[in-house]
Amino acid sequence: MHNHTSPRLVGSMPGLSVQTLGLMFISGFFASNAFDLWGQLISPTLGFANLSPHGLARSLLQTLGLPSGEFAGYFVHFYLVGLVGYPIGWMFIFAPIWQRVMGATHWFLPSAIYGFGLWVFAIGGITVIAGLPFFLNFTGITWVALVGHVLYGIVMVAVLRMIEKK
Repeated sequence: MHNHTSPRLVGSMPGLSVQTLGLMFISGFFASNAFDLWGQLISPTLGFANLSPHGLARSLLQTLGLPSGEFAGYFVHFYLVGLVGYPIGWMFIFAPIWQRVMGATHWFLPSAIYGFGLWVFAIGGITVIAGLPFFLNFTGITWVALVGHVLYGIVMVAVLRMIEKK
């Protein structure tokens, strides 16, 4: 489809297939890299906080009594969350609900709202489960993470759109 909406992006749930898995990995890859570029290079260069999402993953793993070394933290952050978890949340939960409630809309607004929801989930919820302060006490890292998660949502859906246009 070449219009501003697409069933795969904002609509019905996609089927379970190798193609869907590929879409998740590719869109999650670019979105995770945008998140890390913002949080670990651009933000600190501008004088803002440096994101360390693998540190949050390590804290969560440790709280759950699981191996929590450096590799485990990066694996959970990049692979399980960035390439699988967050794309599943969009494709199988958020986008179908958005379509049902709001109807066919442009992709940008729901992708930004989805990113905001990811921020609430990660910084408002996972931090508490991991034994860290609620929303990390609303310090500078909280706001850098907000921008990063919204950016993640926008980039992920933009990449899905680009792939689908081909």
